Amino acid sequence: MFGRAPLNTPVHTHLHPGPIRDISGKPIRLVSYNIQVGMATNRPLHYVTRGWRHVLPHSEHFTTLDQIAHALRGFDIVGLQEVDAGSLRSSFVNQTEYLAARAGFHYWHYQTNRRIGNIARHSNGLLSHLRPFEIVEHKLPGRLPGRGAIVAKFGLPENPLVVVMLHLALGKRARSIQLDYVAEAVRTFRHVVVMGDLNCQPQCDELNCLISKTGLREPAGQELTYPSWRPSRKLDHILVSPSLTVSRTRVIHVPFSDHLPISVEVTVPAAERLVA
Repeated sequence: MFGRAPLNTPVHTHLHPGPIRDISGKPIRLVSYNIQVGMATNRPLHYVTRGWRHVLPHSEHFTTLDQIAHALRGFDIVGLQEVDAGSLRSSFVNQTEYLAARAGFHYWHYQTNRRIGNIARHSNGLLSHLRPFEIVEHKLPGRLPGRGAIVAKFGLPENPLVVVMLHLALGKRARSIQLDYVAEAVRTFRHVVVMGDLNCQPQCDELNCLISKTGLREPAGQELTYPSWRPSRKLDHILVSPSLTVSRTRVIHVPFSDHLPISVEVTVPAAERLVA
């Protein structure tokens, strides 16, 4: 279990070595999920009738989180967006920590990017069965503050698996700046996964620019993730390095948020020793 890191940028959290195992040549299951703070929006009317759940706790809150935890079991690394780090609307419960406990993840970390008094603590989260040797928090650039990325490194420092979990801005110009920042952060690494709610469609200019600068590819293609009850757009993405073998991609159809989770199964080449 990880403690909360301070809110400087970047923040380095170094972890003491624990038991290691070679995971090269073995499939690693990753999933990205915007959980919408456990609001359980699954039809258009809920944006109106359940909008108050953005600021106040509700009786179904923990039931929804338990259902989300069940859906996340079986994955090795989970990237979460729109989680609350413990405020009025979440009954002062850190949702990343709660999901880690309910889903049985050994390691968890969260990054708070925007605070609204005691009402809301907008955060990204990481859940993992694999032990990272380093976590770095980044505040993403943009005219309006409040967007961030968690960069977790697994394996050995000289050749790690780098997993970037992020939630991008709504505006195209801000997204372009943020993805340029991400490209610079990962360009020197061989094994990279970038995943999250990117708030843009496939083949958009800013995503194509990231791909051209890093060589990343998006194996899930055009699979739609939003809105969850009748998907018409793909806002959630997982991009991977060419060095990683992709054996499976899928969108998981569960009604616990206005986004659907997206997953990918990757393998680091067996010849390259990677431990976690």
